[in-house]
Amino acid sequence: MVTMPADTPTVFVLFGATGDLAKRMVLPAFYELERRDLLPERWRLVGNGRGRRTDDEFRDHVKSALEEFGDGADDSWDAFAANLRFAGGGFTAEDPGELVDVIEEIRNDDDLGGEDVQLVHYIALPPSTFTEYTKALGEHGLAEGSRVVYEKPFGTSQSSFTELDEAVHEVFDEKQVYRIDHFLGKESTQNLHILRFANGMFAGLWNREHVEQVQIDIPETLDIADRAEFYDATGAVLDMVVTHLFQVAAEVAMEPPLSLGADDLQTARESVIAAFRPIDTSEVVLGQFDGYRETEGIADDSTTDTFVAARLWVDTDRWRDVPFVLRTGKMLGVSAQRVTLVFRRPEDGPITHIPAGGAALTFDLSGDGSIDITVTVKEPGPGEDLAIAHLDLPLDTVDSDNGGALSPYSRLLNDVLDGDRSLFTRPDGLAHVWTVAAPLLDNPPKVQPYPAGSMGPGAADELAAPIGWFVTGK
Repeated sequence: MVTMPADTPTVFVLFGATGDLAKRMVLPAFYELERRDLLPERWRLVGNGRGRRTDDEFRDHVKSALEEFGDGADDSWDAFAANLRFAGGGFTAEDPGELVDVIEEIRNDDDLGGEDVQLVHYIALPPSTFTEYTKALGEHGLAEGSRVVYEKPFGTSQSSFTELDEAVHEVFDEKQVYRIDHFLGKESTQNLHILRFANGMFAGLWNREHVEQVQIDIPETLDIADRAEFYDATGAVLDMVVTHLFQVAAEVAMEPPLSLGADDLQTARESVIAAFRPIDTSEVVLGQFDGYRETEGIADDSTTDTFVAARLWVDTDRWRDVPFVLRTGKMLGVSAQRVTLVFRRPEDGPITHIPAGGAALTFDLSGDGSIDITVTVKEPGPGEDLAIAHLDLPLDTVDSDNGGALSPYSRLLNDVLDGDRSLFTRPDGLAHVWTVAAPLLDNPPKVQPYPAGSMGPGAADELAAPIGWFVTGK
């Protein structure tokens, strides 16, 4: 890990600065780092886009984004806004627009600049643009010594991943590259391995002898109307499964790393991804919510999946024959982000009617997160009837001396500044992710309709049998 000294002048370049992702996630994350005093002592944020805006117009855009998707601006706004610039006119290998001139102007600014400026490029654009922007960074001398953040998905198929990976490594060394997956920046996702490796009461249970099923369940009530064009070209499988859900599965399934350092943690994660079995499409249910094709920008005959449920198998001694059941979708009956390890019922003993799913460990990945333990207990009152009880630990109640949890994007941006790549994906693991997903991408099952507000096609319930989904729409 190469941490920049606090006095290193830093220039962030945000490509796609006026787009949906930037205003929803990236810009609020930058402002959170400012409010938490985690940005370098001297910095600038340069927004880039095809259109032309003045710096003040960009500042107004950022402030509006904070009011709509963040906590709004406070007393720190004026100091933050003074560091915002805009460089319009696009950015291609043939024409850098205004960007090179703006960066050169900043380098010559006595208050910040100098040749030792650390450049951090954030490409908050669709993956189809990554190769073009990467080549342009190299062409205009903005790659050497810089760090570059790529949004997910890193490619849209095995071939496009390979092409993109080769293009990136023609311009950057691997140590400069940060492939972001914001689910890895969540406090609760990190607690998957902290709770396991730091607590003997769980470490001994983390295997096929004790775990019957693992559920990774990310249903959403959200519509896709605000990003219909992007979503229709992507769908649930590319948007969520080959990115977030596979990475979370790796966090659960990894073997103990030698340390929690970046190289060891990445190696453990990527090694277990290599043991993921290619998806069997007979164990996949795809769906599309009723009314999807009526959304503006969506073709009348679109077959894009807005729902996917699948079984994933991990061929290691620890997890062989334990189904990892994955589910995500739009316009469902409830929003949740949960990982559940369902423990086996005792095979021997005096109690023979223990309910399925009566013992489980659940990580709630949403918000500040929580850990829930499901146990089977005696129902209060006469008799020996059994009941299910829950022990819940909200993670925001844990004492903290460092200001509490950061949002996922803020945490990952802070790690980029620190040069810590432990929560970012590596190309060897991503290459196998596309191998795992290839059968589903090349020959997907027929998309089934489902009512908006339901929990998806009924056929998906069979994938979680005999336990059933822990997250329900009730």
